[in-house]
Amino acid sequence: MGLTARVLAVDAGNSKTDVAVVAADGSVLATARGGGFRPPTVGVEAATDVVAEAVERVFAASGVTSVAHVSACLANADFPVEEERLANALHARAWGATVDVRNDTFAILRAGVTEPRGVAVVCGAGINCVGMRPDGRTARFPAVGRISGDWGGGWGLAHDALYHAARAEDGRGGPTELARTLPAHFGFDSMYALIEALHLEQVPLLRRHELTPVLFATAAAGDPVARALVDRQAEEVVSMATVALSRLDLLDEETPVLLGGSVLAARHPQLDDRVRDLLAERAPKAVPRVVTASPVLGAALLGLDRLGVVAAEVRERVRAHFGG
Repeated sequence: MGLTARVLAVDAGNSKTDVAVVAADGSVLATARGGGFRPPTVGVEAATDVVAEAVERVFAASGVTSVAHVSACLANADFPVEEERLANALHARAWGATVDVRNDTFAILRAGVTEPRGVAVVCGAGINCVGMRPDGRTARFPAVGRISGDWGGGWGLAHDALYHAARAEDGRGGPTELARTLPAHFGFDSMYALIEALHLEQVPLLRRHELTPVLFATAAAGDPVARALVDRQAEEVVSMATVALSRLDLLDEETPVLLGGSVLAARHPQLDDRVRDLLAERAPKAVPRVVTASPVLGAALLGLDRLGVVAAEVRERVRAHFGG
């Protein structure tokens, strides 16, 4: 490999973008962080401009002007047609000779395995699951919300907690402490007051995610409704993982199942224990573990895979840099 055998690794999520230039020997030449990547909101070109700003800084810091390969793991790349559209947009920037675009869940998966083999479930703002085998086979879900059959994630949990709390207060549903703990988080004394504040946007929409930790705290205190929501989240995580393992013919092989995203990485005891118990029942050979390494590590490793770099010491050098 020549001096240009470098990888530009990109992990672009809704809230932030991380980029890195990695040499073929595993040395990380430079890193940079940029803003969120939201093509559905601002359009593909404007979203790519956000990535470009971070790439310009990382190229300047590393002293390179182009690389052999761009490995980009991007939020909102949920269908092959979206991956192709985004790959074309990145290729037009002439950052590298070749470009691969994948959904950002693949970065979590690759960051947590020693080879491109396993399944990852990410439960953060939303929920998604992917799987891969070294032969290139993958398993994935559309994961674009309720229309694709998804349930849960931080936003979904907060939404359902509000639903049950509202019905508990006005009598349409059974009692739950959520009717007290959710409004109390924002300084209100009733769900009616919280609903009004949310409807009139006195409490900004983006703050609804703050209710997810409240839900977990209420569950930990023993509230049956809150605990049922946490158990349902565990069910969804394991359902996605088991289906992905089955699609890849990995149910009968010892296989890592990586758990990532803010909800799973928080290691809430009820959720964590229930996920592991259900996996033990339905996929006994699955080996679950939580991944907390930076996802850009996964993008870098996928890029090195693409360049045919297989030396263990190279991969360990990259992992050491990112704490993986």
